[in-house]
Amino acid sequence: MWQWTPIRDFLSQLLTPYWTTPLLYAVQILIVMICVILVMAFYTLAERRVIGYMQVRRGPNRNNLFFIKGGLQPFADVFKLIFKEIVIPADANHFLFRLAPFLSMVPALALWAVIPFGPESVFANIDAGLLYLLALTSMGVYGIILAGWAANSKYAFLGAMRSAAQIVAYEIAMGFALVGVLMAARSLNIGDIIRAQSGGPLSWNWFWLMPLMFVYFIAGVAETNRAPFDVAEGESEIVAGFHVDYSGMAFALFFIAEYVNMITISVLTVVFFLGGWLSPFQGYGLVPDSHWLAQPSFFWLGLKTILPMFCFLWLRATFPRYRYDQIMRLGWKALIPVTLVWLLAEGIMAWCQVGPWKNL
Repeated sequence: MWQWTPIRDFLSQLLTPYWTTPLLYAVQILIVMICVILVMAFYTLAERRVIGYMQVRRGPNRNNLFFIKGGLQPFADVFKLIFKEIVIPADANHFLFRLAPFLSMVPALALWAVIPFGPESVFANIDAGLLYLLALTSMGVYGIILAGWAANSKYAFLGAMRSAAQIVAYEIAMGFALVGVLMAARSLNIGDIIRAQSGGPLSWNWFWLMPLMFVYFIAGVAETNRAPFDVAEGESEIVAGFHVDYSGMAFALFFIAEYVNMITISVLTVVFFLGGWLSPFQGYGLVPDSHWLAQPSFFWLGLKTILPMFCFLWLRATFPRYRYDQIMRLGWKALIPVTLVWLLAEGIMAWCQVGPWKNL
């Protein structure tokens, strides 16, 4: 009798690589996206608690989740927004009005494809990872412009134009800061940029590129429309900016993108200037090299990321909102010249073979 088992085994061996690998990547991407969204949700809670503490008032403290005061507040906010009606203005472009929130959120999530979580943990270990990051961080502005234009409202359009001009100004400073990182690491690969900082905290880029680190982080704060650069959401100025006509989950998607971008900028600040997943005990002999404290891991990346994430909240609780002319003056007349001067200083250090360039 004819046996079909060998044929089945042959087809299984032939087809397995083509369906298990995409499925495995899909499951991993789903897990990372869920983790990022959950971190974003609890980040909103941390913001309200931290700013409440700094301003000597209470944050959410009623609907607790185990030992976390107010821990159910982010989930309550989500359920409220899910069941709110999404109202689209009668004269709006319905397709672009619905598309704009996704154009803001998708690039924010797609950035995580090239961010390494550990020495061998990255979705796409591409050689041009730095260019990929620059390209996608520039895509979010299209969602903002479309949101203001598609609503067919002068208030929303004015807010979108101001936000777009702000993002373009600070994108240049951010790009120049990353040029300094490229000069130090001599690679566009994100993993190679982290490995180039091996040797301990004094070998990390913050020591040699400290002005560029501050420029990059300030530009990141401005690009995410966070205080004190949140003129696009200046309620007292232009009726809440480009998303004035949005409601429900369409409104929430803009803020999901904003908070995910805050987390992304914090992670990238650590990756480019604070050694990424490298251990601070590396190279000093304080613990044996075989000890887990001296090993590079996701633990160190996550622990370091808490600092810039806290700085986002600290800035919001401390600084008043800048005027629009002050924001543009800071971007064009302060940050960009600082980056150009320090790139020149980097060239001199490379010529003198000091710092990261001593082995050239």
